[in-house]
Amino acid sequence: EQVRTALVAATTDAAKGAIDTPTTSFAIAANDQIIHPQSFEDVVLAYKRGAPIRVRDIGRAVAAAADRNAAAYYNGRPAILLTVYKQPDANVIATVERIKSELPQLVSDIPRAITIDTVLDRTVTIRAAVRDVEFTLVLGVILAVLVVGLFLRNLWATLVPGITIVLSLLGAFAAMWLFGFSLDNLSLMALTLGIGFVIDDAIVVVENIQRHLPPMQAALEGSREIAFTVFSISLSMLAVFVPLLLMGGIVGRLFQEFSLTMMASIMVSMLVSLTLAPMLCSRFMRRGDGRHGRWHERVEAAFDALLVGYRRTLDGVLRHPAITMGVFLATVASALALAIGIPKGFFPIQDTGLIQGLAEAAQGTSPEEMRRLERQLDAVLLRDPGVAGVASWTGTTGGSGYAQTANTARYLIVLKPLEQRELPATEIIRRLKPHVGAVAGVDLKLSPTQDITTGGRTARGSFQYTLRGADVDELDGWSQRMLAKMRTLPQLTDVASDLQSSAPQLAIHIDRTVAAHFGISPQTIDDTLNDAYGQRQITQYSTQVSTYPLILEVTPDLQGKLASLDRLYVQSPLTGTVVPLSVMTRVDSTKVGPLSVIHQGSFPAVTLSFNLPPGVALGEAVTAIQQAAAAIGMPDGVRGAFEGNAKAFQSSLSNMPWLVLGALVLVYIVLGILYESFIHPLTILSTLPSAGVGALAILWIMHMGLTVIGIVGIILLIGIVKKNGIMLVDFAVAAMRERGLSAVEAAREACLLRFRPILMTTAAAMLVALPLAFGHGVGSELRQPLGYAMLGGLVLSQLLTLYTTPVIFVYMERSRSWLAYRRQSALQAPS
Repeated sequence: EQVRTALVAATTDAAKGAIDTPTTSFAIAANDQIIHPQSFEDVVLAYKRGAPIRVRDIGRAVAAAADRNAAAYYNGRPAILLTVYKQPDANVIATVERIKSELPQLVSDIPRAITIDTVLDRTVTIRAAVRDVEFTLVLGVILAVLVVGLFLRNLWATLVPGITIVLSLLGAFAAMWLFGFSLDNLSLMALTLGIGFVIDDAIVVVENIQRHLPPMQAALEGSREIAFTVFSISLSMLAVFVPLLLMGGIVGRLFQEFSLTMMASIMVSMLVSLTLAPMLCSRFMRRGDGRHGRWHERVEAAFDALLVGYRRTLDGVLRHPAITMGVFLATVASALALAIGIPKGFFPIQDTGLIQGLAEAAQGTSPEEMRRLERQLDAVLLRDPGVAGVASWTGTTGGSGYAQTANTARYLIVLKPLEQRELPATEIIRRLKPHVGAVAGVDLKLSPTQDITTGGRTARGSFQYTLRGADVDELDGWSQRMLAKMRTLPQLTDVASDLQSSAPQLAIHIDRTVAAHFGISPQTIDDTLNDAYGQRQITQYSTQVSTYPLILEVTPDLQGKLASLDRLYVQSPLTGTVVPLSVMTRVDSTKVGPLSVIHQGSFPAVTLSFNLPPGVALGEAVTAIQQAAAAIGMPDGVRGAFEGNAKAFQSSLSNMPWLVLGALVLVYIVLGILYESFIHPLTILSTLPSAGVGALAILWIMHMGLTVIGIVGIILLIGIVKKNGIMLVDFAVAAMRERGLSAVEAAREACLLRFRPILMTTAAAMLVALPLAFGHGVGSELRQPLGYAMLGGLVLSQLLTLYTTPVIFVYMERSRSWLAYRRQSALQAPS
């Protein structure tokens, strides 16, 4: 304490004022601050027999790292790791480009012996993912236009929907610019899926115009006939996205940009389809001379044969409506059963080209031993052919607030680009496990880094379950029981705990009576121990460049010796003499205690981390953990809850049914207003159960489970599939009203006349979803569930609703007529 007091007083930089003479003002400056190590060694600590005792007489001053226990390595070499995070409103690619532009100047300013390497550049995978989605976007446009060309076989009839797509995308880009959005995975995915939405309007308009001649009259009559249908389709599509737009939480924030981009493209598409498309058709579509090529005749013959087959089967279905209704009810039941039984997750596991890890050694491991183990693990990881670089650090919290103890080390493993390695990140982790497990004395947990993470502390696995309690001992006991139980669950892997309660402790028992005899308080003893072993910052000094801490500790040769405690002395304030610490204390080196105690919400907490084995969904793991917690019977004083992605999954799982229900209710309300009917919207929505069965079934078959992305795909299906019902119901209602057809005749005619546009719009949407489902580029893990859900839903819906919708329409019309008859009879009955 004498040394600390002397050093603190020896260097200061306090304000000293100024002297103002009649003519001049002098600011007072003094050489009161020490800024060189050699000068600190000259500081006088005391005098003995008239001779000064300086710092150099009892120790030495060196310029070194502020924390001697902190260490970082890059590819096995000592390093200083700098992590740069962008501001929330900054563009990550622009930020990285600015950093890269400054690196040459930084390299020129530092010694040549120091090299600067880029450990990780997340924009590499971001750019690759964006390029992949851009390719998917262009491919989707091409495939959609080819579908139109195949069905209509007319140059301008094909080009008009293509022009509509381009203009709709430009309108969406303009809306994104106004909202301040950037091109990223979600917005580009919205644009890609928007192709399937926006081309529908143009297909319906152009196909209807093509059936009328001559061109000008066709454009006027065709667009007038179909305008209400297009308006109904577009408005109900917009209603689908409102729940997504208003949804709260992390999922809501993620999909706001997605929803607004889709809505913008749909609105522009509706305007273009009802204005520009008819104008282009009237100007450029011409009546042919009736002569066609062989390819045209073959395609037309194939379509006529398809239409004939559909007419025959449709007539059979209309003659046996009870069987069709039975199929429909079975579809509804299947949709509910699949929705309940399908494995559920949060977001698909991505391959971002990055693996994170936490290495943990025994709780009594010294910093030096931990650094040795860290270098061993580095060497093992670098030998893997899929690894491009390894960064690791220990003994520091890091720039991200990673709380670490002396026996832990964090790892950042950068993988080679996807095209240069044969395995995804999850498989590389599986390959690395036996190799890192062979390193004795340390356990390394690895998990793939994800772009989408929500809260939770940095832990030993991708998912966390946290126990909290007021009693530390009770919490420790139950957390160990829960840990043992979770390790028996087949739904979990890499189960670990951050509880560290068995670290060796050096217990110093203070004899308060003896200490008081010398006037020495426990606080003084604590300060002395902290001065010697705590790397205590006692003051700081500043230069024009930076501020540096002044650290006090005993020399390194004494740090590793328990016997150094016998060489510590404390000055008595009563006599002025120094008293050996051993006179007032007793040392016990057999004790164990907590290495760290983590708190959450002001209570001690223990986090149990886990990963998922292949083929297991997060929902299955959550259910298994909840059952395990109930089985061991934790007391009321210990509470368990999921954190991070697992907690967000629970929240999204409870919100998703309401999200889908909200979309259905809004669509029903919009259609009810448009058709001024309570019954016809139900007929239109009857197309959805088959789409749900198809989407859920293919997700289950492909072992993808139902994630947030899959839910979004199902919501999109609500917008896409119901258009078939709108086209059929709109035409049938008009035929009954204007030509007096019966419900069966109107439904049959609507199905046959709308067969071609229904096939066209569905085929276009399917081909747009095809690249999303089968793509394998960077970021494809997020796109595949969306593509598969749309493909499965569209295929099954197309096969069933062409038959179930007309039958349901007939039943609904009969119900409406019966209700009208009952009301009329009630009004005419005598009072």
